[in-house]
Amino acid sequence: MITIKIPLPATAFEYTECARAEAKLRSCPDVVSAVIGKGSAKITLIEGSKASKAMALLCLSKILGSRLIGKGSQVVKNSAGVLNPKNAPESDIDGDFRSHRTAACVSLGFFLFFEALKRFSPTAFAGTGLFRSVAVLLMSANLLKSGIGSAIKERKPNADTLTVTAVLASVAAGRPESSLTLLTLSNCAEMLTTYAARRARSNIKKLVALDVRDVWIVDKDGTERKVPVEQVKPGMTITVHTGEKICVDGTVVKGQAAVDQAAITGESAPAAKKRGDKAYAGSVVSLGDLTLKVERVGDDTSLARIVHMVEDANNRRAPVQNYADSMATALVPVSFIAAVIVYAATRDIQRVLNMLFIDFSCGLKLSTATAISAAISRAAKSGILVKGGSFIEEASHIDTVILDKTGTITRGKPAVVNIATSEGVSPDTVLRLAASAELHSKHPMAVSILNEVKRRKLEIPEHKDTRTIVARGILAHIEKTGDFSGGAVLVGSRIFMQEHKVRNLIDPVKTSPTSSFIYVSGAGRLLGVIETDDPVRDDFKRAINRMRYGGVEEITMLTGDNKDVASVIAANLGLDDFRAEVMPEDKASYVAKARRLGNVLMVGDGINDAPALAYADIGVAMGSGCTDTAMETADVTINSEDPLKLPEFIGIGRRTMKLVHENFRVTIAVNTIAMMMGALGLITPLWASVVHNASTLGVVLNSARVLIEPKKKERASQGE
Repeated sequence: MITIKIPLPATAFEYTECARAEAKLRSCPDVVSAVIGKGSAKITLIEGSKASKAMALLCLSKILGSRLIGKGSQVVKNSAGVLNPKNAPESDIDGDFRSHRTAACVSLGFFLFFEALKRFSPTAFAGTGLFRSVAVLLMSANLLKSGIGSAIKERKPNADTLTVTAVLASVAAGRPESSLTLLTLSNCAEMLTTYAARRARSNIKKLVALDVRDVWIVDKDGTERKVPVEQVKPGMTITVHTGEKICVDGTVVKGQAAVDQAAITGESAPAAKKRGDKAYAGSVVSLGDLTLKVERVGDDTSLARIVHMVEDANNRRAPVQNYADSMATALVPVSFIAAVIVYAATRDIQRVLNMLFIDFSCGLKLSTATAISAAISRAAKSGILVKGGSFIEEASHIDTVILDKTGTITRGKPAVVNIATSEGVSPDTVLRLAASAELHSKHPMAVSILNEVKRRKLEIPEHKDTRTIVARGILAHIEKTGDFSGGAVLVGSRIFMQEHKVRNLIDPVKTSPTSSFIYVSGAGRLLGVIETDDPVRDDFKRAINRMRYGGVEEITMLTGDNKDVASVIAANLGLDDFRAEVMPEDKASYVAKARRLGNVLMVGDGINDAPALAYADIGVAMGSGCTDTAMETADVTINSEDPLKLPEFIGIGRRTMKLVHENFRVTIAVNTIAMMMGALGLITPLWASVVHNASTLGVVLNSARVLIEPKKKERASQGE
């Protein structure tokens, strides 16, 4: 992939224009992601496609207008260096924090100056009325622009319109110090609010921090030399030593090490890596040395994919955010109406200012956005990648979970445990024929056969052609080899053999209740049966119990495996139901039917699971061996092999929405009570402003609690 940065004037467009532009850009062919902020647009394209820098500029100019395109657009180098946050542009939240911090310091300085002048020199203070009014209006310049501009352009007032009205009313009444107090408290609250939001997103920055400048590459003669990370290309061989961070995705070709993969999988315990294992950018070699064959660098790595997914997720709003925005907008006029009624009844400008100093919109909007952002960040820290805020909200409603078996419930790494053969056929011949037919397959069963052939150091015969029959097996034509005289070879299920009328079918005795049989036939007769066993993942029983305790009512398993194996696993795990020997399209149909009765979460890892993942309310691709198709189709990706991440994700969703609803109730209750007290003259505008801003800050900090890991008892009760 290739990323393009396009400078934009910081004040050229509104937030809503940015959101619409991002959505339109992401719908363009070959555009992977698009993020538009203050001062720049960042568009990621598929490298080598028809999409180009010129196309990105054209799309952006059509959407935002040609006048917005700045000079100096640059293509970010496709290297690991892109992931270093020191090279990244300043984020919107950082700029907002600095802006609010400056405004808070200025307004606080003026407030303290005038308070000191009033206390020590009342006469001098009385003569500064005009100066105080001008100072307040100057400090309110941005509010005046956004508040009045919004009311004129969108024909509806917002929170800024309310504040501007309060400022103008206090200045007109000769009491600018009331507005100065409001501005000081408001700016300080905004500063603390953006600080809380900045802390909520700090987990993403930790994810992207590679901080790797140089890497050791291994030349053909075996010598190591240090080169800049930008020079590393796929196909090269590199070494990583104890304490160093891996900056590429690759396969271990030499060495053993304990590797901390917390940034990728969220697991705190280091993983043991040996020859043949995968290693990922962003992980750290805790102990040992590894030699890696480089497969992906820069924006193609798993870490870069995590970054893009989390960035996009924060730009995809949850329905509850839209609800909060619409409710906040609808409640703004309540303050205006209350101010008019109070003025008509009392003619007291102090009470009118109380009505104008209090509004509901800030608390409703900010607390909801912070909670969703914090939930996405918290999930990412645990190795759970959520593609949008809507799936955090949807997770809180999940009552039905449907699980694929192979690679999800089981480890997805079956091993050959026994080979039964027909008379006159050797086990090695059966293995070699099966390996030849399965040579290009990535199915776990095929991998187990190929691993066994490799372990026995057998030679794999060549095949003329192969044809895959989905959910049945593989048909191949193989020349004479060993005990086999040559011809058509079938490798697959018993049903596959029966459909092709294979002779001499047998039913071997299982060595394990959860094992599966792979039948191998040639020239119309059965040659042998390969028995493989794929054990259930550790802690899956605990994961199911936690999901039930967290509110999930029904848990079902779907598998293409035979009924005997499926029934044993379902009974051992205490599942509500199972379906065996299921075709991919049947999985999708089952999920679609389940959605009519409840909210469905589907978990899978393979290409055959993709249709079912797409049909579910939430599709989850789980495990480090997930296919790209499953990950692209899924709404949530769990890189970890730990099944306890499933109840943790559901728990994060439930906890987040619980906090959001708490925030709604607190915001409305506190501000309503404050308005009633203000209308009765029981509080001054100063305290009205204090109550309003304190409640806003309080619910924002309450939302940030999502980032805090719950205690053991609380985690169990929420399904985490």
